[in-house]
Amino acid sequence: MESGFYSASGSQPPEFFSPFSKNNQSRVKQVWAVGGGKGGVGKSLIASNLAISLSRLGNEVITIDLDLGGANLHTALGIDLPQQTLSDFIKERSPSLNQCVVPTGIPHLSMISGAQDSMDIVSLSSTEKERLVQNLKLLDADYVVLDLGAGTNFNTLDFFIMSDTGLIALLPEPTSIENAYRFIKGAYYRRLKMNPHLAKIHPLIEAASDAKNSMGIRTPSDLFREANRLDPEIAMRLKLEITKFQPRLIVNQARTQADIDIGSSVKTVCKRYFGIEIQYVGYLDYDPAAWQAVRRKRPLMLEFPHSKLALNLEKITQQLIKQHSPGSISFL
Repeated sequence: MESGFYSASGSQPPEFFSPFSKNNQSRVKQVWAVGGGKGGVGKSLIASNLAISLSRLGNEVITIDLDLGGANLHTALGIDLPQQTLSDFIKERSPSLNQCVVPTGIPHLSMISGAQDSMDIVSLSSTEKERLVQNLKLLDADYVVLDLGAGTNFNTLDFFIMSDTGLIALLPEPTSIENAYRFIKGAYYRRLKMNPHLAKIHPLIEAASDAKNSMGIRTPSDLFREANRLDPEIAMRLKLEITKFQPRLIVNQARTQADIDIGSSVKTVCKRYFGIEIQYVGYLDYDPAAWQAVRRKRPLMLEFPHSKLALNLEKITQQLIKQHSPGSISFL
């Protein structure tokens, strides 16, 4: 059985898939998740500095390293590995996720360091994942920024699609672009498969996720056509769920106008083949300040606050704050 929140048995998904903003117990305004299909695309750089940028605006921010098995967000924030990490919460050595929150030395910004001491943590069970999410809602913060792991495993995809704002980072390189498409496709179909209201057409969704399927489903229009034949009401719900999925895209290490334009190209392709509206929120200039900050184990926005890269990140933060319709999943 897959490690997810919803099984084919028809049981209702847990509260995880309701927007954080609709939970009366939660102070958290928004959850931002930074993912990507490939390692080395700058997820930790982006997550850490978006968190700093948010905190500079007076928001209480907690950033969490969810790169299970390969955590290094603490280094990007310029602090040593804390004694309390996500491992302690997952292994129930810490009953509350709040006990794993540590200060970063940056005003209004705290963090939860990723799991470090156990490789089996990479594959969270459904129970562990649900417990983690329920505790995320209780954190004392305005914003929670998640630094996700690379790849398209269920843990990574689930945390991406549950977030209010899902950001995909890519480099202007063929391998990175290819993996970004794979990540988008994985999140797209994972989202549809997790929706219990679409259970009747799950076989169609499963077929559509295979590009070589024998049913001739190649595009969202094909999927909608087959769903409409089966049940017009479910077909309309399918269309609605597709329109709700609006991930954000950031192109990192842009050197040329052609690099910058890759974001618009990805947006066009995703509209054509998936029927979804990718929001291209900006690019990050290639800047030696990035690797210099890493070598010095200092946050970029503190070490080089006037660099092009820091200014890029501040601009993207402002744009994300202004955007409405975060695109969270709600099965209510």
